[in-house]
Amino acid sequence: MNLNQIHNVYFIGIGGIGMSALARYFQNIGKNVSGYDKTPTMLTNELIAGGIEIHFEDKISSIPTDYYPENTLVIVTPAVPTSHSEWNYFVEREYTIKKRAEVLGIITKDTFCFAVAGTHGKTTTSSILGHILYESAEDVTAFLGGIVENYNSNLIGSGKTITVVEADEFDRSFLHLHPNIACVTSMDADHLDIYGDKNAIEDSFREFANKVTDKTKLFVPKGLPLEGLTIAINEEATFKAFNIRIENSSYVFDVQTPTETIQNIAFGLPGHHNLMNALMALAMAVTYGSSIESIVKALASFKGVQRRFSYQIKSENLVYIDDYAHHPTEINAVHQAVRELYPNQKVLAIFQPHLFSRTKDFADDFAKSLSQFDEILLLDIYPARELPMEGITSTWLLSKIENVSKRLISKVDLIPAILQNEATVIVTIGAGDIGELVPLIKEALL
Repeated sequence: MNLNQIHNVYFIGIGGIGMSALARYFQNIGKNVSGYDKTPTMLTNELIAGGIEIHFEDKISSIPTDYYPENTLVIVTPAVPTSHSEWNYFVEREYTIKKRAEVLGIITKDTFCFAVAGTHGKTTTSSILGHILYESAEDVTAFLGGIVENYNSNLIGSGKTITVVEADEFDRSFLHLHPNIACVTSMDADHLDIYGDKNAIEDSFREFANKVTDKTKLFVPKGLPLEGLTIAINEEATFKAFNIRIENSSYVFDVQTPTETIQNIAFGLPGHHNLMNALMALAMAVTYGSSIESIVKALASFKGVQRRFSYQIKSENLVYIDDYAHHPTEINAVHQAVRELYPNQKVLAIFQPHLFSRTKDFADDFAKSLSQFDEILLLDIYPARELPMEGITSTWLLSKIENVSKRLISKVDLIPAILQNEATVIVTIGAGDIGELVPLIKEALL
């Protein structure tokens, strides 16, 4: 498909974090962009403010009349139901319809493509890497799964020759990509509704990794069963971070590369998982040939990604952090970072489970992860693309949590419950619409 012949791009599910990055990209290169989403969000509000027409009712009459099959690309989210009337309108008239991952594959095919894969850490790692390359004056566009604080956008740059993309394992989407340099940050069991079991998801990651034939261009954490250059903290690897300390609330550390030692690198995101993300991005940038000076400078200036250990309030008496964590491994990482930074303070965790299937598959691990916090408020499961499953409820999950300081909470009762709590560190966790509550919680606490 030749994107030069496309004048219009129509999105079904334009408010998704990855979809909205594509919408911004196509608007930046001069295409007419519009679309549909189920509900207004902060993301759709920003797109509308930027001049993109969006509607929230599934109506064929809302499709622009000059969007013809020969000049229009339709991009759909995997979550769109087959009964969706706009989607069926495009199918029946034989429009070119692609999934987001397919379009990313087309865009990146003729570029030098950095692809960041992994069940955890994709967004932060690709955001750090995009920031490094942009600050190094490379001709880059980075398509990201989160809003990067430095740019207030999920799109960095407008380059034509280099791309950074998140290689998403959901629906095996990452197999559409053509990476020149890639990494796999992790490959824990997840999306078992798609894959069935852990072996199937690992096979899919191996298939992705095999897209990089030169294994000196593939990066993996030490111990991951994939062939590539290794990264590690405080143990021998191709790229090793060591001499780690905390100064002025930031990590400062040294890195041993295959050819040199880089000293006194400052990086402001907390948690050992974020140290690994920074090290992974550094390794990819060093291998590409970016200057050490620009890499170190970019790491020091990286402000983070919204909803990734994102400070909402940071005062002497109260800390409020919001995080997108929706897998037990990610919740453990949030807990490790909080305890490292605030070792003697009471921590209240508010968690919204994401997907009935994920809650069912990892219930015991979720219970174990959440039990580590001092107190837990549990919201109802956010269904996303799924229908309810019998017996899979937040009440059932709550019964598995061993910590006695736990209770179910409704969205209506959440803010009063937070205000009555004496915790000095508050963390909201989850990938559903809990993110929409964050500004309200912050306002109530200030």
